[in-house]
Amino acid sequence: MAMKHVCVPCRLARGGLVLCWLAPTLGMAGTPASAQTLPTAAENLTPGDLDSEHLFGFTEGSDLGVPGEAELEWETSGRLGRRLGRFLTVDSGLALKMPLTNAFRLAPGVTFNASDIGTPGAPTRTTGGFNGGFVETRLRLLDRRAAPFGLTLNLVPGYGTVDGGSGAPARSFGTEVGLLADREVIPDTLVAALNASFAFSSTRMNVTNARLLGSGIEVSAALAYRVQPGVFLGGEVRYTRTYEGLTLDRFAGDAVYIGPTAYTNLSPHAWASFTWSFQVAGQALGEPGPLDLSNFDRHQMRLRVGYNF
Repeated sequence: MAMKHVCVPCRLARGGLVLCWLAPTLGMAGTPASAQTLPTAAENLTPGDLDSEHLFGFTEGSDLGVPGEAELEWETSGRLGRRLGRFLTVDSGLALKMPLTNAFRLAPGVTFNASDIGTPGAPTRTTGGFNGGFVETRLRLLDRRAAPFGLTLNLVPGYGTVDGGSGAPARSFGTEVGLLADREVIPDTLVAALNASFAFSSTRMNVTNARLLGSGIEVSAALAYRVQPGVFLGGEVRYTRTYEGLTLDRFAGDAVYIGPTAYTNLSPHAWASFTWSFQVAGQALGEPGPLDLSNFDRHQMRLRVGYNF
C-alpha cells in the first residue's frame, strides 16, 4: 500500500496483498531493459519516456529512477471521519530515495503525526510531533519498456510511536509487502497501474500496556491520462480489508474507496501529486450501516511533493 511514506503501523487501514503470481515472474526478472537516462521529473515533460511512480494517488507505478539520481520526497496523508465523534489525523513522511542499480532502490525515511480525535464520553486528544521511521526497499522484477508490463516488489518495515486509530502513545512495529504493476495502454499518454499488498503490525499501548495485533490486505487500480506535457489526470479505486491478528486471523471489516488523482511537474526536477478518496462501500463486523467507519476513514487524502537531484 500503497502510504506513501507514512509509518507502516499507521497504514493498516489501507492494508495490502502479495500476489501468488510472484514466483512465475522471477524467471523473467533477467529480461534486458532499457535504462532511463533523464531526471525523473523531466521525463514526464517530454514524450518518449515516462516515470510512472507518482502519476497516480495511493496506487504507485513500478519505476524506480536511475543510479546516480536521488529524490527527496515529502508526503502528507490526511484521514477524516469515523463513526463516533471527531476524527482527523495527518500522517507525514520525508524520504530520501536512492536507486543503487536500475533494478534496486533503498529509501530511508522519518514520519510525523498530528491528530485531533474526540469520542463521546472521553476527552479530546490533540497530539502532534515525531512518529518514527521506515526503510523502503524496491526490487524491479520486470521493466515495462522491455516486457508486456512493469512489475516491482516493495518491502517497507517501519516503527511508530503513536497508535493510528486513537492517537495515543504506543510502540508499533510493522511491515508492508506489495507488488506494483503498470503498463502504458497508450504510449506516453494513458498509463494503468495495479497494486496489491499485505501489511501487519504489533502495537503496545504505553498507558495500558495492552498489545494489539493487526493485519490487512489491499488491492488498487488506477489510470492516469496526459492532458498536456507534465500534467496527468486520472482516477483510482481501492478495496481493503482489515483483520485482527498478524496473519489475517479474524476478519474485522472492509471498505471500497474511489477518487480522482492529479499529477503535475513544477519544474524539470520537481513534481507534485494529489488525490482525495472517499469510502463508497464497506462493512464492519457486527455493525449496521453500508460503510465501515469503525476500522476505516470516510475520507483519505494524499499530497506528495518531490525533487530530483
